[in-house]
Amino acid sequence: MNRGYIHVYTGDGKGKTTAALGLALRAAGAGKKVFIAQFVKSMEYSEWKSLRYLNSFIDITLYGHGCFITKNPDQEDIWAARKGLEEIRQILISKKYDLVILDEIMIAYYYNLLSLEDLIQFMKDKPYETEMVLTGRYAPEEVMELADLVTEMKEIKHYYHQGVLSREGIDC
Repeated sequence: MNRGYIHVYTGDGKGKTTAALGLALRAAGAGKKVFIAQFVKSMEYSEWKSLRYLNSFIDITLYGHGCFITKNPDQEDIWAARKGLEEIRQILISKKYDLVILDEIMIAYYYNLLSLEDLIQFMKDKPYETEMVLTGRYAPEEVMELADLVTEMKEIKHYYHQGVLSREGIDC
């Protein structure tokens, strides 16, 4: 039985979710089962539309109530994240999936929807053979220390600063 590793994709640059989804595509291409949990996000982005075609290999669930980045999270945001963590814990225990992706879980942590203890325990409870990916800005040092692979995306330049908003199929 092969060991599954813990990946962390963090930093202020673009590409964290994209890197995780690339791994999901590779896993599906190898016949592996993938579960993607998206925290914080509540909109259906273009990647969802693409992944529907791979629904026999990839399952996705949103654990976000709405985009609260410009305001404080409310009780529903907290409830959605905590409910997600409990559901995903059961998914991990079931060992049904070869790869579990926790997209934007670091943002959920950063905005106090989840505790550091929750994150650490979750990583420690990962079954030996399951690969796990955690994404989002602001990964705490303790999480990066526990991970097997850490990649930091760094923004050098972005057209957003020139007033270009998200473009469907490219940025969202």
